Amino acid sequence: MAVNKRAAIASKHRDSVAAGILPRGDWRIRAVWGFLGLLALLLILRLADHQVLMNHAFLQKQGEARTVRTEKIQAHRGMITDRNGEPLAVSTPVVTLWANPKVIGTDLDKWRAIGHVMSWSEQELREKMAQYSDKEFMYLRRQISPAEAEMVLAQGIDGIYGQREYKRFYPAGEVVASLVGFTNIDDQGQEGVELEYNDALTGTAGKRRVIKDLKGRVVKDLGLQRPEQNGVDIALSIDLRLQYFAHTILKNTVEDFKAQGGSAVVVDVKTGEVLAMVSWPSYNPNNRTGIKPVQMRNRAIVDAFEPGSTMKPITMSAALESGKWRPEMVIDTNPGSINVQGKVLKDHRNYGVIDLKTVIAKSSQVGTSKIALSMDPNFVRSVFHRFGLGQATGVGFPGESTGVLPSYQRWRDLDRVTMAFGYGVSVTTLQLAHVYSIFANDGVKMPLSILRRDTDVSGERVLGNKVAREIVPMLEAVTQAGGTATRAQVPGFRVGGKTGTVHKLDARGYSPNRYSAVFAGIAPVSEPRYAMAVMIDEPSNGQYYGGEAAAPVFSHLMQGVLQLMGAVPDALPTQEAKPQTVDKAKTEKMTVKGAAA
Repeated sequence: MAVNKRAAIASKHRDSVAAGILPRGDWRIRAVWGFLGLLALLLILRLADHQVLMNHAFLQKQGEARTVRTEKIQAHRGMITDRNGEPLAVSTPVVTLWANPKVIGTDLDKWRAIGHVMSWSEQELREKMAQYSDKEFMYLRRQISPAEAEMVLAQGIDGIYGQREYKRFYPAGEVVASLVGFTNIDDQGQEGVELEYNDALTGTAGKRRVIKDLKGRVVKDLGLQRPEQNGVDIALSIDLRLQYFAHTILKNTVEDFKAQGGSAVVVDVKTGEVLAMVSWPSYNPNNRTGIKPVQMRNRAIVDAFEPGSTMKPITMSAALESGKWRPEMVIDTNPGSINVQGKVLKDHRNYGVIDLKTVIAKSSQVGTSKIALSMDPNFVRSVFHRFGLGQATGVGFPGESTGVLPSYQRWRDLDRVTMAFGYGVSVTTLQLAHVYSIFANDGVKMPLSILRRDTDVSGERVLGNKVAREIVPMLEAVTQAGGTATRAQVPGFRVGGKTGTVHKLDARGYSPNRYSAVFAGIAPVSEPRYAMAVMIDEPSNGQYYGGEAAAPVFSHLMQGVLQLMGAVPDALPTQEAKPQTVDKAKTEKMTVKGAAA
């Protein structure tokens, strides 16, 4: 009964709704529901707007991360010049081509297009695809000319880009290679001056922010972050004219005497500047394909050798400074030989009773030995040390040898005499030139420099000026008639020096047929300004004496030095001097361009 009553009521309600007759209070329910619906819609719209804004900010940030880049501005490496501003090492603009394999993708046609431009074979192409396909960077070509790079970039292949760089060029080629050195492909110094002064020459790269498109092209410059600081230019002390002249003479001498190599150094004794430093064999730093380590070695600085009789003037300096000996004193060398602890030392012939000048002029082993044995060995060694033996010169060159200056707690007589005439001690060609510059500079040792000096520097007195002036005439006697180095004479000038002929060491001791030919000298004698040392390593054409192989190098090179530097002749040519001429005008035309050829 009750169920039927509820059903009847529900049916009546449905009929009323269908007829459009609303019961009292239903409009309020609809209003509430409408309001709630509106609130829900507004909330949805708000959330949607917030999400869009968040996505926009996120996408903007991601877009910037992919297009805004910080680019390095390559600094220009400093130039290396000779003392007169002639370029020895310069940086030229080049372009390095690189690719982004991920931009290229796996499209074989694109890779083939790149391979065609790069002249790759099909095998090379597939190897590079396999190796770099999952990477974002690969070099295509390094340091090519801008014109070559433009030909590649003009193809418009997506994923190929160009980076501006600098490549080192050496206008003087092999003439200065052993001194200047070279840089690697990343423009970092590897040898010589390039290595020693790499930090100063390199400079500091700059930075700028840019926007790039998907093809890596700059579409907007956002500004400079840090300007580049170019490297410092360095002026060397050498004169390229003399360097070229010395290089030519040394190269020809080594070849003519069938020697293993050689070196020569010229020093301005008043300033300590090295005016020429050459080493042979050498190499072309612009094309180092196939070069050997022996070619890159600067023999003048890194090779130490026993100087032989070129040490005798230093021993004589010690004798004069000791007060036990005076230039006018004589010494008995009879019978032309001397036995020291079972070792027989001989002169070329019996010179009899001779003065100290003749001991040097004739290079008497007997005379030098007797003088050495008359002095305290530690005093002699101290004089050698003051001259700079056994020490680096401090010129600032990588790998410089200090040479050897032995010190013994107990000196044997044989040690004393052998060191006195240049065995058991070793020097470099640069050290030997430095020693002779002391004789030329009245006993004052100037610090050496391979950099041009624009201000005066002070030297150190290591030998009394009176003793130095007594040694110079002895050196001159060596180059005059009766001396061992008449081939060192320079027409029109008085010169002095000393020869050295040294047996080389091998695994079994001193070799009977392998020699170093050495000469060291000064000029002009009336007012010395230049010192020079020459070493010819192992001449094998039958002439191996210092007076035969090394002295002529001194003669020709010193003549060029004196003429180019405007020295005033202080003597007429002697009969012993062979006529030699240097075409000054021709020498002065030895420009950088000529040297590069």
